[in-house]
Amino acid sequence: MDTNLLFICFLTLVIHVVGTLAYAVRIAGIRTRRIAISFSLFNILALISRTSNSFQGPFLAKRIESRLMGVAPPTSSMLADFRWLLAAATIATVVGALLIPTFQRLFSSAVLHFQVNRSMPRLIAKVFSRRGIASVAMNLHAPSTQNLRQLGGGAGVSWRIIGLNVIAMALWTLGVFASLYAGYLKPELRVTCSNLSSVINGVATILMFVFIDPQVSVMTDDVVEGRISDGRFRRAITSLLGARLVGTVLAQLLLVQSATVIIRIAEAI
Repeated sequence: MDTNLLFICFLTLVIHVVGTLAYAVRIAGIRTRRIAISFSLFNILALISRTSNSFQGPFLAKRIESRLMGVAPPTSSMLADFRWLLAAATIATVVGALLIPTFQRLFSSAVLHFQVNRSMPRLIAKVFSRRGIASVAMNLHAPSTQNLRQLGGGAGVSWRIIGLNVIAMALWTLGVFASLYAGYLKPELRVTCSNLSSVINGVATILMFVFIDPQVSVMTDDVVEGRISDGRFRRAITSLLGARLVGTVLAQLLLVQSATVIIRIAEAI
């Protein structure tokens, strides 16, 4: 693996770690009863993810262009490069899941601090202060195996939602990759192919925002209002984390087929 591919893998890691940590925000929101503030503060981390995403596409596109023009000697096949990037997404999901117990504790503290001081500069200063850095070590916490054992009592959410989450995460993970790989396979239509990532991402977005997110949001409010137990909600989060992980693995299987679909659409329009 060369330095350029390693850097793109790093950007992929950042994107998917932040995406996975979004589940911890809901837990922190329930713990602090400050759901709106929790999501508002998480937008700061989301900016890091979006920035990484904005660099990932151009760097990967330049790598493909250099390969097509013969400027850069191939160190591996382009398909192998995309396999590495999808593997980075899977690894990032695992890392993010392992960080959730620690992150939700630190994030809960940040929410409570912001509730009192109501100043983002003060919060950022506290995070990077000596005391803030020390609190990271104090709040390090490994995931509890009890969360996995609790799945014996049910997934906490319907299997339909879990299945849709698997499909949505698979499509969202490979959306940009499939369009760029399609452009590599069909160089004369690579601009058209690269702009067709919305075909795959659009389906993932519909699944996420029409079917999945509303259900999880309702569950979050139900926990706050005492309609469902905290244990059931944690089982649901664990199940959705597992679905997200399976989705990134499924993306490996769908990469070539998705690129082929994009090529067919590019030829037809």
